[in-house]
Amino acid sequence: MTAILEARGLTKAFGGLVAVGDVDFAVEEGGITGIIGPNGAGKSTFFNLISLFYRSTSGTITFRGEDVTRLRTHDMPPRGMARTFQTTHLFAEASVLENVIVGYRHRTRAGLLDALIASPRERREIAEARRRAMEALDFVGLADVAHRPAGLISQEQQKRAAIALGLVGGPRLLLLDEPAAGINPEETDDLGRLIRRIAEAGVTVCLIEHKMKMVMGLCDRIMVLHHGRKIAEGTPDQIRTDDAVITAYLGSDAHAHA
Repeated sequence: MTAILEARGLTKAFGGLVAVGDVDFAVEEGGITGIIGPNGAGKSTFFNLISLFYRSTSGTITFRGEDVTRLRTHDMPPRGMARTFQTTHLFAEASVLENVIVGYRHRTRAGLLDALIASPRERREIAEARRRAMEALDFVGLADVAHRPAGLISQEQQKRAAIALGLVGGPRLLLLDEPAAGINPEETDDLGRLIRRIAEAGVTVCLIEHKMKMVMGLCDRIMVLHHGRKIAEGTPDQIRTDDAVITAYLGSDAHAHA
C-alpha cells in the first residue's frame, strides 16, 4: 500500500533530553494505524511532531508526497490533515453545530469586506459550511444535539463532536489523540465502530490509544514506542507476541488483556 505520511529519522530534543529519537514511521493510506507505549514513551511528542504542532530537531516528514517538515500545524488542514487532541476543547456556550463549522473555515475564501457587507460569496460559504457541518454531525451520530450548547453534552458526545470538527474539512488523514480516554467500555466499543466507519469512508486514520483491546481490534498496523524509540512495528498479532513489547509495555499477561 501507499504511505500517505512518512517520517524518517524523526528526532525531538528538549535541551539535553531526547523525547523522540531517530524514529522511522509510515501511515499506509486507507488503513488505521495505532501508536502505543507506556506513559512517558514519547507518544504525545511524536504525535505533535507528525502533526507539525512541534518542529522536529532533525529528520523529515512527508505528507502525500510533499516534504512538510518545516511547515506549521495550520498549514496542514488545507493539505488534507486534521487532528483531535486528548483533551477536547470546544466553545462551551456555542452550539455543537457552531463549533464544527469552525473546522470548515480553512475551505472558505470570503474576507473581512465580504463579512461586513454580507456579500453573496459570504452567504454561499456560510450556507455550505453549515451543510458540511451538519453532514459531519450526522456521520458521527450527533445530528440530534447539533443546536445544543457544547458545554451541555456528555463527554462521549464531546469526543464525537471533536471528530466531526476534524472531518468537516474533508481530510485525507485524521489523527486521533487518545479518542477513548475517559469514556466507558460500551462507549469505547461504539467509538471504535465509528473510527472503522471513518476508514471505510476513505479517510486514513492514525491514533494514539491506551486501551489495548480497542487498539488490537481496530488497527491494521501498530507502532510501539519506548523511551522515545521505536521498539516494534507490525500487525496486532505480531505486536501481541513481540518479546520486546511484552517486556516494555504489555506485561507478562499481555495475551490475557489483548
